Amino acid sequence: MPHIPYRARRRLALLVLLVFLPAYIIVAGAFMALLPRLPLLVELAAYAFLGVAWAWPFKFVFRGVAARKPD
Repeated sequence: MPHIPYRARRRLALLVLLVFLPAYIIVAGAFMALLPRLPLLVELAAYAFLGVAWAWPFKFVFRGVAARKPD
């Protein structure tokens, strides 16, 4: 895990939430629209997976951001 200062992690988290997440939502929605109509439970599982998958690569950024600023 790379060591990123608290202030930089907060800025990176804000960038991820304001820029990457909306772009990811658009791409994921377009990807699902390209697929043929899937059974309801399969489609629900795909949306649930895509809804969580964006956070896995960024969990090191969000870890400790909501905590009180370290001294």
